[in-house]
Amino acid sequence: MVLSARKWLRRTLFIILVVLCTTIVYDGCQWLAAWLTPADPYRVPQGQALKVSGMAEGTADDATFAERLRLFYWYGE
Repeated sequence: MVLSARKWLRRTLFIILVVLCTTIVYDGCQWLAAWLTPADPYRVPQGQALKVSGMAEGTADDATFAERLRLFYWYGE
């Protein structure tokens, strides 16, 4: 059995390049995700913005759980 040093060198170089490119792309995606994510998404809004994620108390048209679930699936929110 003949082992070609040139062939093994090419394979090793290819594997090193694949690992290097994968690492660069992965780190780039992580950096981009960190850059796009707000610093504190749960902070109190400033200016005239309103935070509307709380539960309403005592609304006139209290919906049942089934109705709220149906609307959740209907609107996808």
